[in-house]
Amino acid sequence: MASLAILSLTRRSIRESHLTLSFKLIPNIPASPFSSLCKTNSLPPPHDTSTSPPLPKKETFTVSAHGLSWNDPYHWMSNTKDPDFVDYLHKENAYAEAFMADTQEVQQKLYGEMISRMPSKISTPPERWGPWLYYQYIPEGKEYPVLCRKLATQSGWMKTMLNYVRERFGPEEILLDWNAIAEQYGYVHVGTCRVSPDHNFLAYTLDLSGGERFVLKIKDLQSGCILPESRVDGVVSLAWAEDSCTLFYTVSDENQRPYRQSIFQVQSKKLRSDHVDDASVYVENDSSFCVDITSTKDGKFITVNSNSRTSSEEGTHLCPMLVYVIDAISPQVGLQRFHKRVPGVQYFLEHHCGFFYVLTNLPLNDGKELHSGSYYLARCRDEDIQSDNWQNIILPSEDVSFQDMDIFNGHLVLFLNRKGSPLICSISMPIHDSCKKELEIDDLDPWYFPLPSSSCRVVPGSNHDFMTSVYRVVLSSPVIPDLIVDYDMSRKTFCIVQQEEVLGISSNAGSRSPNNEIETNELLHSKSDKDKDAHDSELNGQFNYSNEYCCERHEVVGHDGVKIPMTILYYEKAHQRDQSPGLLIGYGAYGEALDKSWCSDRLSLLARGWVVAFADVRGGGGADPSWHRSGNGLHKLNSIHDFVSCANYLINEDYVNRCQLGAFGHSAGSLLVAAAINMYPQLFRAAILKVPFLDMCNTLLDTSLPLTILDFEEFGNPQIKSQFQAILSYSPYDNIHQGVCYPAMLVTASLHDSRVGVWEAAKWVAKVRESTCSSCSRTVILKTNMTGGHFGEGGRFGQCEETALEYAFLMKVMGISGETESKM
Repeated sequence: MASLAILSLTRRSIRESHLTLSFKLIPNIPASPFSSLCKTNSLPPPHDTSTSPPLPKKETFTVSAHGLSWNDPYHWMSNTKDPDFVDYLHKENAYAEAFMADTQEVQQKLYGEMISRMPSKISTPPERWGPWLYYQYIPEGKEYPVLCRKLATQSGWMKTMLNYVRERFGPEEILLDWNAIAEQYGYVHVGTCRVSPDHNFLAYTLDLSGGERFVLKIKDLQSGCILPESRVDGVVSLAWAEDSCTLFYTVSDENQRPYRQSIFQVQSKKLRSDHVDDASVYVENDSSFCVDITSTKDGKFITVNSNSRTSSEEGTHLCPMLVYVIDAISPQVGLQRFHKRVPGVQYFLEHHCGFFYVLTNLPLNDGKELHSGSYYLARCRDEDIQSDNWQNIILPSEDVSFQDMDIFNGHLVLFLNRKGSPLICSISMPIHDSCKKELEIDDLDPWYFPLPSSSCRVVPGSNHDFMTSVYRVVLSSPVIPDLIVDYDMSRKTFCIVQQEEVLGISSNAGSRSPNNEIETNELLHSKSDKDKDAHDSELNGQFNYSNEYCCERHEVVGHDGVKIPMTILYYEKAHQRDQSPGLLIGYGAYGEALDKSWCSDRLSLLARGWVVAFADVRGGGGADPSWHRSGNGLHKLNSIHDFVSCANYLINEDYVNRCQLGAFGHSAGSLLVAAAINMYPQLFRAAILKVPFLDMCNTLLDTSLPLTILDFEEFGNPQIKSQFQAILSYSPYDNIHQGVCYPAMLVTASLHDSRVGVWEAAKWVAKVRESTCSSCSRTVILKTNMTGGHFGEGGRFGQCEETALEYAFLMKVMGISGETESKM
């Protein structure tokens, strides 16, 4: 909560998450026996018993597909400009406020706890790029960060005087202040920031409404002025040419589809000229494909990538991924297509000393079998980009898969996954041209970065400088506050640069001070799992914040025998077996890994004896692409069953009280939770659904909505009868049971959400109240942010207020005191 994201000024990870949400298909959901005892009998009554939930109007609206017709009386809510709908949302907000009125004291207490853990000063350590040190900080008492830079000092005695002058007279330069923008417009969301290669311009995209319609702005860092002619609407990604005058960018249409009027364009803009020249560079005519643009680490090339979201994994789309390169030094030469089109294949490019290094899943020429969808590393010379004259360099081993790569003048960095655990290694560059045979990683004398336990989350820093030998990452886990670590790839040492400060609790982190370099002669990656576990234990002693937080990794046997990873977190002094309340969190879509990083707000639950568990269900990120494929499309039911299996495990193994288990889903994760509730309404006592995707059939049938066509690959195309039937079988909105007791629910939405329409949450709440037990449904509340978008609004304090409300809701509906059971 208190930490800042590492700067991302010039490039993004090639595995950057898909900026959308939705789902896919499955067979019929079995009904479960329902208790005849209404759960509200044991719930505290609403603060104001005279207040009843709003009763929305109903209008006849017939939906038809594949010979089926059904009435959707709440379809009118999809018109967000309807005054009746806006009025209904206000009434729901009033009801939610009345329902939560008796929790104000608990909310204030929780909020106070969260704020008290925040240090007054929050900042990122400077990161050098060229002659500058870039960093961010949040001013005391402010919500948002400020992006700054200072001239870097030089090494060597001869430059002592120059350093003194710079430190004395070289003031801090503020490049971008989120707080100033928020104060002016009432809302701020900065999408992308890119500093030009000569460090004279900052190009960034800005959303001022919450609708994620980003406007391009270019700031002259020498004058501090915004270039008036730089405004372009609907910009998504950016890349600078070597001349620092030509900016390439991608644009979207009003529905956020990756094309303009059924196309997606990459355009160039010349700066420092009287006339703005917007020249079209590439046009994508297939509306199911996205276009992204970025630059290679060495700055010599710009890559234009056109691909569907999952074509690399599914291999079913008729149009394969296309990659083009542009010479960043001579951009006027135009596009060069990279390699030939191959259905189901993706390429991720970097450049180094006359070679393109390619992370790809292209089938091997010799017919050697790799795991389905697995990536390997190949290369080709600059002049051979369209030929088949590739050299396969590194193949994955049986238990290690490739996830990502980064490249520097002297080192190649590979992100790997070994049996579900992250690994990072560096290999010296260049890889000799004499290397003619395919190798495994260990054949190239890699250095494996020491990491803490397998539950650790690893996020790369910006790492702008192509010439550096130091690689920066952020390490985090449920028991490790964000830890910024620099790995010196030449010396094979690592340095803990900074760890997020959490006030008011004890820690083990003081055993090693920041900037204390640690030699690592022993490698984390070991042929022996026993040796690796011992080394993990040693590293955890250096990294872990407190031994009192228990973080356990379990494998839950799913309905079909597949083992589902689940991470269980609790505070040892407060946890009571079979008695503690619990919260199960899940996502399970797009191949994205569930975020299990440190969150200091969570301490307020742990101190009260709660168990927090993370279910890594199929459909999300896993050891290889097959984990995603086995939980999306026609296999979506697997992810829902996985979530149910994890919930039952927590109960059956006595981690939680079977009557006090809650569930949490955000965005696409809400589909997972809501579908599980429809299947087993008695399993959860409460649920929180944030900006939820629930009305699948209606949304996916309406191709005029933003991102719908792109979501066909993740959830299925309802225009195909078999896929429609599968979607209909588990779509949460279409499978609500009649007359059944449902858990209490806090459903949150945002009026300007362009990814998941606000009506999805509103329709779900209205139909649950109409269909289910009338007593239970009074504990279903809808809270809508009337100004924000998909990611809400508000900075660090606003997020604490939101979390305090969620925790207070869980405590209220479970009949749990807000008092802490243990002093932390």
